[in-house]
Amino acid sequence: MSALASTEAADPRYAGLDAWEDEVILSALLDGQKRGLDAVTTVIPDIARAAELAVAALRAGGRLVYLGAGSPGLIALSDALEIPQTYGIARDRIVILMAGGQAMTEELLGGPEDDAEAGAADIARAGVGPNDFVICLSASGTTRYTVAGLLAAKAAGARTAGIAGNPNTPLLDQADVAILLSTGAEVISGSTRMAAGTAQKATLNMISTLIGVRMGHVHDNLMVNVTADNAKLVLRATGIVARVTGVDPDVAADALRVAGNEVKPAILLAAGAKNPAEARDLLLRSGGVVRAALALMGQA
Repeated sequence: MSALASTEAADPRYAGLDAWEDEVILSALLDGQKRGLDAVTTVIPDIARAAELAVAALRAGGRLVYLGAGSPGLIALSDALEIPQTYGIARDRIVILMAGGQAMTEELLGGPEDDAEAGAADIARAGVGPNDFVICLSASGTTRYTVAGLLAAKAAGARTAGIAGNPNTPLLDQADVAILLSTGAEVISGSTRMAAGTAQKATLNMISTLIGVRMGHVHDNLMVNVTADNAKLVLRATGIVARVTGVDPDVAADALRVAGNEVKPAILLAAGAKNPAEARDLLLRSGGVVRAALALMGQA
């Protein structure tokens, strides 16, 4: 990687930072985080395209695959793990590939990110193919593990997105969708878990949330496919059923119980579906979209 890469540059504004007052240091760090978020604004069209390809892959029976090393790998892990919980997408449809494997969640080592062969091997081991969509993250855009994984995914026929902080890098040059997060130099030189990491996390939040919306798992601004597997989420799900249908909370809770804590059929039961079988048939006919299912009942 070139010594001039912006993610590795030392910003002269922060020379002497170690001698500053705590509040001044923290203000500088916060400003850096804000710049990270600002970098996301300019690539919203690219983020939308990535989400579109991800939705197409999932609808075709494929998978959403995350690939990363170091901090980007951990950021990808946190996003990927929450998709099934938040939007009810089957866990086997979300794949997480990290340099060094899951052991990196206990001790983060730098060496595995240089292993290009492992990147390609992990893609092959996961059986990545033409129906899959692979999101590859690297702050530098040159991480060997991640670049090799992206190239292997492309060779296997998968569509890809590259997310990086430097232009004209292999990850962006080779990806079907290039998402350049121009976060620039970090307050602490090279500490790309900071501004670059914030931008990456925001980008993944946006992609996965738009996937949830376009897959029909959001109605209005409510997560109608949430996995209600604890007391807090059962209460939230009950509130969603009540809000969408206008029924009393007790009626909503009963509908949720009859539907086995599945929010979408519970909404239709509360709206007048005769039984869970009819509710699920309505969802099948409407492509799983609550608004369309309610329209079939004449209640949209």
